[in-house]
Amino acid sequence: MTYPNRPPPPPPVDQPMGSTNTIFITETRFDPSFLKTPEGILKIIIIVFSLLGFICIQASAFWQNGRGIYFSLVANLAFWSSGCLLLCYLFHVVEKYHNIKWLKIEIVVDIVLVFLYVIASTIVVAFGSAAYSAAGFFGYLSMVSCGAEAWLRARAAQTDSLPQGRRVAAKPAHVVTPPALP
Repeated sequence: MTYPNRPPPPPPVDQPMGSTNTIFITETRFDPSFLKTPEGILKIIIIVFSLLGFICIQASAFWQNGRGIYFSLVANLAFWSSGCLLLCYLFHVVEKYHNIKWLKIEIVVDIVLVFLYVIASTIVVAFGSAAYSAAGFFGYLSMVSCGAEAWLRARAAQTDSLPQGRRVAAKPAHVVTPPALP
């Protein structure tokens, strides 16, 4: 068969028979296995570094300075957003509400935190106080952790991975038909 005004159709792709089923358990339950994944470890690191940066600012004599207040605001934002998302993963809230675009939400939150931490850490390090420099150090570590988490989540979104839940390949049933009667 010729195609006068268009290219020929692509050849068929060999795909395995069957399909994949996505399994979601829609009840909330505590499951600490998320803490062993790279995403869970990064969330814990962000929480710890944000808390340490906040403590450094609050321990300083200049905690009421505008720079310190801004850094405290950013550290609190990172602490609470990462903490709430960590709890959502630990209690399988993400799996229960699987229709929400969790990966995209996390990517946006992490990218915003990266930019906020760049600004906050730079202005507190430039102040010159030892406590502010320590807070800036923890801020930069949090920034790198947020960037790594955003990269992992973007890679998962590109491969169409699920944030929580699993896909099971359904095997085709082999049906034997009896021979036809003469």
